[in-house]
Amino acid sequence: MSISNSAFAEQYRSVPWQIDFQKAGSPTAERLFEFHDLLLGIETVIVLFVMGLMAYIVVKFNSKANPTPSKTTHNSLLEVIWTVAPILILIVIAIPSLKLLYFIDRTDDPEMTIKVMGNQWYWTYSYPDHDDIEFDSYILDEDELEEGQPRLLSVDEPLVLPVGTNIRILQVSADVIHNFAVPSLGLKLDTSPGRTNETWVSINEPGDYYGMCSELCGVNHGYMPIHVIGLSKEDFAAWVIEAKEEYAHNDNDGTDEPDTIKLASSLSQ
Repeated sequence: MSISNSAFAEQYRSVPWQIDFQKAGSPTAERLFEFHDLLLGIETVIVLFVMGLMAYIVVKFNSKANPTPSKTTHNSLLEVIWTVAPILILIVIAIPSLKLLYFIDRTDDPEMTIKVMGNQWYWTYSYPDHDDIEFDSYILDEDELEEGQPRLLSVDEPLVLPVGTNIRILQVSADVIHNFAVPSLGLKLDTSPGRTNETWVSINEPGDYYGMCSELCGVNHGYMPIHVIGLSKEDFAAWVIEAKEEYAHNDNDGTDEPDTIKLASSLSQ
């Protein structure tokens, strides 16, 4: 149950010595990373200003340069500045932050829906718009990996989605709190027992997108990877036709399950 990753345009995952974000693979990720850059810029200016101010104070007002210190106790202008300036900074942060939160929350125009269920310790994916295709996704053991498949991120059955499509994601849990997180797609939301959480994604281009459970959900928390395969709409439609025969209304008993990775690979080539 493997795939040659060279079949896809690109792998979206972290790499050794990486210090920046992964490449954005969705409009949500693009906006998140842009907001991060805004915050980083503001923080950099504040840090440089405070360091410069401290250096000025050390040089200008040390006991040798200023043996007779000022006895001034209040400065109205200074007090107004250090009160108003933080308020203005928070407003600059708050406006794009709230806009981004509303953008991430849900899409007003979903073109399809998928259901993600967290289990100890694997994922179950359902396609209610496509005759209830459903399958479980387990991590691949090291001896099952093929060339190009990342360790601890590869699964036997990936989530296959079309690119350029507004996809509503409904998230639930069968047991404890899990977290469905795919950084390059800007996805990170808890799956909670007893309730349904909603988010959405629109994938920019075909490729392999990797993530993992980001909630401490038990002893095998670190072995719940997520592998999303983005296919063109035409290839996804072809995948659905074949997957319906194998997955629709299946009882998830682990028998006679098809290899969605090989199927997606053949469609992408």
